[in-house]
Amino acid sequence: MSENSQRERDWGVIDRPMSQLVEESRYRAFVARDRRFAGRFVAAVTTTGVYCRPGCPARLPRRDHVRFYACAAAAEAAGFRACMRCRPDAAPGSPAQAGTSATVARALRLIADGAADSLDGDRGVEALAGRLGVGARHLRRLFAEQLGASPIAVAQTRRAHFARQLLEQTALPIAEVALASGYASIRRFNGAIRRTFARTPTELRKKAIASDDQMILRLPFRPPLDWESLLAFLAARATPGVESVSGGEYRRSFALDGAAGVLTVRALDESALALAVRADARALQQAVARARRLFDLDGDPHAVAAHLALDGKLAPLVGARPGLRVPGAWDAFEVVVRAVLGQQVAVRAATTMAGRLAARFGEPLDGGGAIDRLFPTAQALARARIDRLRAIGLTQRRAETIVALARAVEEGRVRFDGAADELAAQLTALDGIGPWTASYAAMRLGEPDAFPDGDHALARASGLDARALAEAAEAWRPYRAYAALHLWTMGTKGAAT
Repeated sequence: MSENSQRERDWGVIDRPMSQLVEESRYRAFVARDRRFAGRFVAAVTTTGVYCRPGCPARLPRRDHVRFYACAAAAEAAGFRACMRCRPDAAPGSPAQAGTSATVARALRLIADGAADSLDGDRGVEALAGRLGVGARHLRRLFAEQLGASPIAVAQTRRAHFARQLLEQTALPIAEVALASGYASIRRFNGAIRRTFARTPTELRKKAIASDDQMILRLPFRPPLDWESLLAFLAARATPGVESVSGGEYRRSFALDGAAGVLTVRALDESALALAVRADARALQQAVARARRLFDLDGDPHAVAAHLALDGKLAPLVGARPGLRVPGAWDAFEVVVRAVLGQQVAVRAATTMAGRLAARFGEPLDGGGAIDRLFPTAQALARARIDRLRAIGLTQRRAETIVALARAVEEGRVRFDGAADELAAQLTALDGIGPWTASYAAMRLGEPDAFPDGDHALARASGLDARALAEAAEAWRPYRAYAALHLWTMGTKGAAT
């Protein structure tokens, strides 16, 4: 057995040959240097031992020297290392957007949200599988079949590439980079970097783009991205004291892993945003993951546009805004509370109520300025008195719903790490939360097929009644959330909360 074959077996990789048609189509995309395919696959070159993403400017290899893998982890498990020119680790997107099952997609989201730090052995995989409601053996099989790599390999690859990003883009000391990336020791960190990149951490280090005490990280995406529409949506809903949008920038307060602060996101170039953050290094991984969800940076606008344009009525909307994204959420509890506040009221009124809620129940932040507090936690609102909520202008029913939601989250009856249908069932079990609110929350939490049935603004924009709209939306799967946003954008005055 060859060394590569043994390594693949050790990592749990199953070498499943793809059809010749798929391989040839991938090779055509690769030799065309078509960047639109970045994130869908990587190409490993046997003569150089490196893997690249579509769009790499390096000299093109012969067809018989190229092997294709679903993700970076699978290529690295087979013994290849990342190209230093095209930076395949910086390619936007994830296999969650490329035909994986719902279970694998959820697992990838959990890994991105920090579960990677606990996937150093069998117990970590078993814990991840338990959160997904499947067996560890079944989870390993799904990863092997759909990604060509084990959960551990995916987590370790993500950890190493995030460390590389910090080395190249921040002035953090190497020891802090290791800690922020989830490594338990400098020795393990150094070994992982050498194995992954064939270089030492010092050799990877470049001039940082940090200013003052800020760390500025690059957030790549597949262009186009309608940045103005994203900012307009978020500006109308920015919670006073917690968020602001001005001068082409989005700012907000945050608290992650015990570190609180303010971050800023702005457009950097045609394929990336810039995230500027002042925080403990341990918060960076989660901050990047949440910022990517907030701005829908892992979406594939070409796949979405091609599918929705098949509908003759949607085609003009898609053509007018090819880079439209579904605005996400920084915090799951926060966006559900915001959805409750927005039930059957104007966006401006809901935003005002959110600001009052934050002012009364949110923790203050030092430093002053327009961003001066955190959004209230579930723990704070679970203990809030109804009369104090009524005092800021909430109705009795809405105040009771928010307290009930907060208590359900605190007690674990509502969890935000499961599938969209599970979350919908948990939310609608609470008095005051119906299917529309649950669907809207799912949209903001990154479910591309969530669709708020019965939405009056969608009905007006489409010219269909509720039943006809639901039937028409079946053809928009699996991108119904994007279709809804196109329709809302067409009728901005009636847009959702």
